[in-house]
Amino acid sequence: MSKKSKVEEMEEELNGVPTNENPELSEKNESADHGVEEDEEVSMEDRLREDLAKEKDKFLRLFAEFENFKKRTSKERMELFKTAGQEVMVSLLPIMDDFDRALKELSKSEDKEMFKGVELINIKFRETLKSKGLEQVEVKEGDVFDAEIHEAITQIPAPNKKLKGKIIDVVEKGFKLGDRIIRHPKVVVGN
Repeated sequence: MSKKSKVEEMEEELNGVPTNENPELSEKNESADHGVEEDEEVSMEDRLREDLAKEKDKFLRLFAEFENFKKRTSKERMELFKTAGQEVMVSLLPIMDDFDRALKELSKSEDKEMFKGVELINIKFRETLKSKGLEQVEVKEGDVFDAEIHEAITQIPAPNKKLKGKIIDVVEKGFKLGDRIIRHPKVVVGN
């Protein structure tokens, strides 16, 4: 066997090639290298677990956000369907008022056939609107005034103490479409 020079031994050590002259030193280097590899594997495994946990958390949050979005848009869509014809319904309300006035005047006339004909048309018209979700807001004289539901157009002195803060007269009927009031009943309130 040839002896290696000190320079060659140092080069081999720097290059990572173990020297054959000192087997103890060589075994220590191998076990140290093996321990470093195990530490790297463990830390790499820990990092991968952390990354997986982060990605799983992101996925769950994104999934929950998407579910909330679906629920919200579904609810908005249902509201839109319920009130889609609101503009048309609001424009038909004055016609309903005119029908009521016409029926009141026709009931005074002697031509009962014309009254019955107009009354049938009025009933059919109201039933059609009712099938589309239009309902009249029920208001009676003597009901308690509620600013959420009623629109007070004026206040007059109450004829008696029982009618104080209550509805004395209904000037214009109110209507709601589904759960939403599209025209508040106009009332006179006693004070």
